[in-house]
Amino acid sequence: MLRLTDVQLPLDHTEDALVAAIVARLGIARGDLIAHTIFRRGYDARKKSAISLVYTLDVEVRDEARVLKSAKGDRQVSVAPDTDYKFVAQAPAELASRPVVVGFGPCGIFAALILAQMGFRPIILERGKVVRERTKDTWGLWRKRELNPESNVQFGEGGAGTFSDGKLWTQVKDPKFYGRKVLTEFVKADAPPEIMYVSKPHIGTFRLVKMVELMRAEIERLGGEFRFESKVDDIVLDDGCVAGLKLADGSELVTDHVVLAIGHSARDTFRMLHARGIYVEAKPFSMGFRIEHPQSLIDACRFGSSAGHPILGAADYKLVHHASNGRGVYSFCMCPGGTVVAATSEPGRVVTNGMSQYSRNERNANAGIVVGITPDDYPGHPLAGMEFQQQWEAKAFELGGGNYNAPGQLVGDFIANKPSTQFGTVQPSYKPGVTLGDLNPSLPSYAIDAIREALTAFDRQIKGFSMHDAVLTGIETRTSSPIRIKRDDRTLQSINTQGLYPAGEGAGYAGGIMSAAIDGIRVAEAVALSMLETGKRGAT
Repeated sequence: MLRLTDVQLPLDHTEDALVAAIVARLGIARGDLIAHTIFRRGYDARKKSAISLVYTLDVEVRDEARVLKSAKGDRQVSVAPDTDYKFVAQAPAELASRPVVVGFGPCGIFAALILAQMGFRPIILERGKVVRERTKDTWGLWRKRELNPESNVQFGEGGAGTFSDGKLWTQVKDPKFYGRKVLTEFVKADAPPEIMYVSKPHIGTFRLVKMVELMRAEIERLGGEFRFESKVDDIVLDDGCVAGLKLADGSELVTDHVVLAIGHSARDTFRMLHARGIYVEAKPFSMGFRIEHPQSLIDACRFGSSAGHPILGAADYKLVHHASNGRGVYSFCMCPGGTVVAATSEPGRVVTNGMSQYSRNERNANAGIVVGITPDDYPGHPLAGMEFQQQWEAKAFELGGGNYNAPGQLVGDFIANKPSTQFGTVQPSYKPGVTLGDLNPSLPSYAIDAIREALTAFDRQIKGFSMHDAVLTGIETRTSSPIRIKRDDRTLQSINTQGLYPAGEGAGYAGGIMSAAIDGIRVAEAVALSMLETGKRGAT
C-alpha cells in the first residue's frame, strides 16, 4: 500500500477527478490502480475564491515496488504506515487482582476498554450517573436552575466531553497511531464513518450519548464491571503502594492497580490526594469568557462565496494574540453552530463551556476567549490554582444574580468599558440566562485588559469579530486542570505512589477528548504490563 499526500482538487470535484489525480501523480495507467481509500481530507481556504480539498490517500497498485522506485525523490509518495492497533499483553487465565478505573470520561473509557480487550476485566467506578440519567440532571440546571453536584456537565458517564462539540483531533504526538484506534472504536460504537478521514472530525452531544452506552456494553461483554454513583473518598496505602479504595458508601475495594481518570473538576478528590501525600503540583491553565457571533459572519469571513457548502460545513477559527501586558490570549474550544452551556459542578458558582450537535446548525458560533494563568498568579500550596478558579466562579455567580444566570456584556460595550443594558442582534444561547452588566469585576484586571486588547486585534483577522452586538458570557475557568498529579515517564505511575496511574485531563496529561482517550490507552498498556510482571514475581 502506498501513501500519497497533498493531493489537491477543487471543492466540487468528481470522483473520477480523484482517480485521475492519483494516476497522474504516480505516472501509471488507470488499469494499474487497484484500489484507493481516503486517509485524510482537509481543505485549503487561504484563497476564498478558490477553496480546494486536500487529500492524503492510501492506494493499492500493480507492481508497487516499480511504482515506488519511479517516484523516488517525491516526498509525497511513500509506503503507507501500519496504523492497526497492536495489544501489548494478554491477561492470564487467572487474575490475582483486577485493575480499577476511577472515572468514565474519554480517558477512563479507553483505559477500561483496552484493559477489557486484553482480558483484565476492569472494575469501573464513576461518581456520577449513567449517561441518560445524567443528561436529565444536566437539563435540570439549564431549565430549572437545579444543580446536582454529582450529576452534571462535569460528572457522570461520558465525562465532560459528552457535553461538548465532540472534537476528535489533537496536536499531541502520536507515533503509535493510538488516535486511529480511538476513531476505529468510535465508529464501531456508531459514530459517523467520516470521522476516520476528515481533518477535523467531530461527533456532537446527542450522538456521543448513544456511543458511550454502546462502549459501556462492550466493556461489560468483555468482563468489565461498572459501579455508578460510586465516589472514591480515600485511597488505602501500604508503605507507599496502593492497597485499595474507600468509597463514599463505606465500602472498600481491594486492588493494587488504580487508573485515576477523574477529570479536571474533581476538586474534592484533588484535596484528598494532596492530604494523602500523593505528589501534586500546580500547573498553568487559562480563564476568560465565551464569545458568541452569528455563525453566518464566521462562515462568510472564512469561506467567502463558498459559505454554506455541505463539505465545508460551519466554519471554525483559531486565534492567538500576545497582549502588551505580556499575557497570551487565545480562542479555546471553538464550537461552530453551537451553544454556550452552564458547566458548573459546585453550588454557588458559575462556569461556562461550549457545546455543539453533530449538525452544527445553531445560529451562533461560540468560543472561549481565554488568558493564560500561571502559578505565579496564585502563589502558595499546590491546590491554590483550584481555589483561584473557585474564587472567580463565585464572583461570576454573584454578578449573574445568584441564580445561575451568567454575567454578560456586549463586545462593543466591553471594549468601550461601559456596562451593557440590552441585547442587540446577537441573542445569547446560555441557559438558564445571561444578566447583562459590567464584566470588569469578573476576572483579574490583567486578564480583562488583555482580552479587551485581543478582541480588537482579532477583528483584523476575522472582520466583524469585535462587532458591537457580539456577546461575552462569563466565565470560562475549566479549560484544563489546575494541577498535575506527576507520574513517572516510563511506568506512568505516580512518582511517589506505586500502583496509582494518574491519567487524562484531571491529572494534567491531556486536553480534549482525543488526547484524553490516547492517554487512557497508554496508561492501560502500562497497567497491563505491570500486572503481568507482578504476577510473574508472585509466581516465583
